[in-house]
Amino acid sequence: MTKSDAANLPAAIESEDQLAELLSRPTPQVVDAFGAMKGDLAIIGGGGKIGPSLVGMACRARDEAGAETRITVVDRFPEQGVRDSLEKLGAETVACDLLDPQAAKSLPPAENVLYMIGMKFGTMDNPSLTWAVNGLIPAYVMPRYRDARIVAFSTGCVYSLVPLDSGGSVETDPTEPMGEYSNSCVARERIFEHCAIAGKTRLLLLRLNYAVEMRYGVLVDIASAIARSEPVDVEMGHLNCIWQGDVNAAVLRLLEHASYPPVPLNLSGAETLSVRDLAGQMAKVMGKPVTFTGSEAETALLSNSSKAREILGDPPTPIGRVVEWTGKWVAAGGKDIGKPTHFQTRDGKY
Repeated sequence: MTKSDAANLPAAIESEDQLAELLSRPTPQVVDAFGAMKGDLAIIGGGGKIGPSLVGMACRARDEAGAETRITVVDRFPEQGVRDSLEKLGAETVACDLLDPQAAKSLPPAENVLYMIGMKFGTMDNPSLTWAVNGLIPAYVMPRYRDARIVAFSTGCVYSLVPLDSGGSVETDPTEPMGEYSNSCVARERIFEHCAIAGKTRLLLLRLNYAVEMRYGVLVDIASAIARSEPVDVEMGHLNCIWQGDVNAAVLRLLEHASYPPVPLNLSGAETLSVRDLAGQMAKVMGKPVTFTGSEAETALLSNSSKAREILGDPPTPIGRVVEWTGKWVAAGGKDIGKPTHFQTRDGKY
């Protein structure tokens, strides 16, 4: 999506089909990336909430580029419908439980890899599984792809809370967060780094904070509270977010920036957003009153994404438009996948 495309975005997103098309619409730069790509692409963990739209963009970009890239999605696929939908998009699929160390040895070959596996929700109920998913699986997968270019999803939660006027954490800041989940994500990064150094593998660790679309994300959490006439918690009073379609385009373009030694990269929107202001805008769109609870703390989980913007340019989809889309979607009773972000959490307990 170019700047001119952004000016012509729809006023509302009225169906999941329309949403899927918009989230998977490749930018010219993504099409060019597939035209230049050498080898095949494996998307590990591509059956989750983000994966299908990313797979869709990859398949569309490949087809528009006239490339012959084989795109394979690896996942447990607990829901058969997801697997069928990915195959209809033009991807191949492999069902695999990567907590089995032997299973990783049979993963399909690929010169380009997107790694998307992670566990957050339910960490407090099953912390050992969270650490296993986030820490063990990279150690099983990395040797299979030691000669590939890899972009591995991480999270801005590896950082500590920072002052509001700091501009957000940068990639060189210490990774000393609170809580089991966030620390397991640091462990995931360290395992990736260790394996990359051992195998001289080209790797980029993508610290994402926060991706949003109509069915989940921090904006949906805010809109849903307003729709239920519940107060919006503003103690974690500021945040960064980025449209999921812009994330998809960024991830696919960043494959060519995977490097050895490995590097981390923050990905988010450029603005530090006020939760109170976002809620006010959302309430106006929804035609509902809004109330608040708590008061803004002097720190928040914020990421400085200036390095990514130097590489990719600014995310083209304005967050103001996404706020409008989200308010209208939630007010109309649009689908919610039921995975709140818990962005209000300040103690790291998810």
